[in-house]
Amino acid sequence: MSLRLEGLTRRFGARVAVDQLTVEIKRGEIFGFLGPNGAGKSTTFQLLTGLLAPDAGTLYLDGQAVSALDARFRARLGVVFQHPSLDGKLTGRENLELGAALYGLPRTVARPRIQEGLALFELTDRAHEPVERYSGGMRRRLELARVLLHRPEILIMDEPSAGLDQASLRRFWQQLITLRTEREMTVLCTTHQPEEAAYCDRLAVLDGGRLIACGTPEELRKRVGGDVITIEAERPEEIAATLRAELHLDPQLVTDSDPPRLLIEAPRAHELIPRLVERFPSGRLLSVGMRPPSLGDVFVKLTGRGLGQEAA
Repeated sequence: MSLRLEGLTRRFGARVAVDQLTVEIKRGEIFGFLGPNGAGKSTTFQLLTGLLAPDAGTLYLDGQAVSALDARFRARLGVVFQHPSLDGKLTGRENLELGAALYGLPRTVARPRIQEGLALFELTDRAHEPVERYSGGMRRRLELARVLLHRPEILIMDEPSAGLDQASLRRFWQQLITLRTEREMTVLCTTHQPEEAAYCDRLAVLDGGRLIACGTPEELRKRVGGDVITIEAERPEEIAATLRAELHLDPQLVTDSDPPRLLIEAPRAHELIPRLVERFPSGRLLSVGMRPPSLGDVFVKLTGRGLGQEAA
């Protein structure tokens, strides 16, 4: 089913957490909300799942206005929260049985679905172990297996890969993409990780509660002109000033890494790097590298800040 958010707004006192958000999510699409902490992602998640009521705006489902507070709408959702909601003392199977009971599934329906979920997410061999013994990736896959027991039409996830290593993140998303295709399920997620955002079909980039860009990952990357040169150096502000004055470049200082780094977008980056290195004495630059643009670079391009930095 398709969703449209039109003018969605939520305030907390004088602060506007979500400001006139308007996006359309197609049926069967994986749609992501990308932004740093404070961008309005989690508030959007709460508005979509009925945990908060909007101050303004309308949610449309297949062209019909609906309320996220309506139990009939919420029954069609599957929701994965940012923080784990499993019982560590129960086994994997017992967590799924508890979830099936809360969804009101008859045992004759729940049993085969639990078996199917354990097999799909490669947890059958560990189903009788307490969840407190599971790795972070296994727990996340079990949460996904549980939330899919009632066959939701829309899956909404808040920072689903938080705390996962890269191998677990890839495994989680590969399994989720397979499910989306098989069930024609619409998937929405919030994230601040460029690596996770790359799995989405389209992205809404948020900053300070506002939509600042929307498109496919490839469309967004094209906003960065050419490749990206990364420079790590002591006193990067001085390096940036020299590059602006002498080479007429526009380096962006990103402070969400240690040490801070400068980013320079350039159409022919490989030709520019030797000039950069020659300009400074040996040892002044700690490292110089070049890579294709990432979604993190897109955010720097649009806002002048990294995704690891607080939203404005």
